[in-house]
Amino acid sequence: MSAPSSWSERGACRTVAPDTLFVQGQEQNRAKSVCLGCKVRTECLAHALDNREEFGIWGGMTERERRALLRRRPNVTSWQRLLETARNAHEQTGDSNHQQTA
Repeated sequence: MSAPSSWSERGACRTVAPDTLFVQGQEQNRAKSVCLGCKVRTECLAHALDNREEFGIWGGMTERERRALLRRRPNVTSWQRLLETARNAHEQTGDSNHQQTA
């Protein structure tokens, strides 16, 4: 059995040129679209926030958006833990909503 692959190896961006994600201005909106529907978007964003990545689009957020988030939530010690917990809670809520409508 092989070891699980890194989240970055499963990202939607793995097939685009890296320069595509390191742009400025209006081009950032286009670059962010690469992240739409990405299965590892949460892991990517958590990595960028936990490691204070200064440049590029990570997890669908620009540098400015990440800096603003970090300023709003200065006491977060692990973005990975916070975002995974939020995602799991959201998925459970979605599951219970689906069961109620089925």
